[in-house]
Amino acid sequence: MARLLVVDDEPNVRYSIKKQFESDALEVAVAETGRQGLELARQFRPDAVILDVRLADTSGIEVFDRIRELDPRLPVIIITAYAATETAIEATKRGAFEYLLKPVDFHQLREVVQRALELSRFRHVPAVFGDEEQIEDAERIVGRSSAMQEVYKAVGRVAPRDVTVLILGESGTGKELVARALFHHSARTAAPFLALNCAAIPETLLESELFGHERGAFTGADRRRIGKFEQAHGGTLFLDEIGDMSAATQAKVLRLLQEQRFERLGGNETIQTDVRLIAATNKELDEEVAAGRFRVDLLYRLNVFAIRVPPLRERREDIPLLIEYFLPRFSRSLGRNVHSVAPEAQRCLLSYSWPGNVRQLQSVLKYAIIQGSGDVLTLDCLPENLRGNPAPSGTRPLTPDAYLAGLAEFTEGLLRAGELDLYRRVSLEMDRVVLVTVLRHVKGNQVKASEMLGISRTTLRAKLRALKRTGTDTQLSPDPD
Repeated sequence: MARLLVVDDEPNVRYSIKKQFESDALEVAVAETGRQGLELARQFRPDAVILDVRLADTSGIEVFDRIRELDPRLPVIIITAYAATETAIEATKRGAFEYLLKPVDFHQLREVVQRALELSRFRHVPAVFGDEEQIEDAERIVGRSSAMQEVYKAVGRVAPRDVTVLILGESGTGKELVARALFHHSARTAAPFLALNCAAIPETLLESELFGHERGAFTGADRRRIGKFEQAHGGTLFLDEIGDMSAATQAKVLRLLQEQRFERLGGNETIQTDVRLIAATNKELDEEVAAGRFRVDLLYRLNVFAIRVPPLRERREDIPLLIEYFLPRFSRSLGRNVHSVAPEAQRCLLSYSWPGNVRQLQSVLKYAIIQGSGDVLTLDCLPENLRGNPAPSGTRPLTPDAYLAGLAEFTEGLLRAGELDLYRRVSLEMDRVVLVTVLRHVKGNQVKASEMLGISRTTLRAKLRALKRTGTDTQLSPDPD
């Protein structure tokens, strides 16, 4: 269970936050003075703190400094009733996670607390390799395949070196766990660590999140904001989904990597920083560069050392290990007592292509645990799209209506399994059937295939490359150029 500490001298604020946030998954402790807050910080060991900047017995900034002495990696959210207060800005420069204005917007506060708790887990719960079970509460990177052994070796080589690392891999392969392992095995573990998903933040706000802004820099900028590069000074910044970054932001990140200097939006002051950058993406950056969507010079700066995390279909021998690791954990969290998987269900899980990778496997196991009634997962517990539904021999071709009904059923199965990136997943399955069928019909002739499909050869080749990355064999015969 996560823990949240609230230090505020206003009884209604303490009551409201406790009532809004306390749940089976989050325990909330409250303090009305700085002294009580520090005592609870020692005893309660929170995962995040909400701290008022003005307290009855002392300054909130003094309490903040003392909390940082206890745990420099603990996320502290500053709240203040004074929009222009320099103390809150100063606290953010010194490492506060965020500062918000009173009266508290609980929707905004909930989002900030959620991010702080996730970051706290990232900082404090190490990701360990293989069988390193001696670290209590650690999250293991599970796998004994040769592909995963290469990942372990790469992390061991580069983690202690103070260089930029680029983590490549499809969605759901575990890139965040690799980033966490890099952080915990680095020389900067005692310094700030911040994480940001570039795809989750609107393009118009991403620059402000990274570099900060001055008051009046744009409409709605009613106060100065300290960005992640400034907050992470001396530490590490993890930028996930960096392939989704706009061209303008790419240019600023490139300059920062070259010079370790930047300006806040709307400001003239040049800020010097010392940040190690770990970046991750599920996109093929070489293709993004060729399409003009990603800067080649930034790619060179990011790609000092690259680690490619293999998709699950390329390490099927790890699937039984992953099941063995996740099954008891999910079973406990869902209040069930499932301890094994029936052989026919295991064979089904081993034969599936897993386009959503480990994350999809996790969702499928949770679904099966909920769906089942006994202590063993059987084949009928699995989502229907995994089990397959082959048509009887001798049946007539599907009508368009029947095809669309089957497509709807397939999509619903993906939704039940917790599939992410749904449109791409369904489109790939359609391409897998249509493109391969047409190529077989024309004996691999891509010129004829593109004519019959009504698409250009460039589009056809791009689709075939995407299918090849999923393990589909599209090399039916040489393409006659």
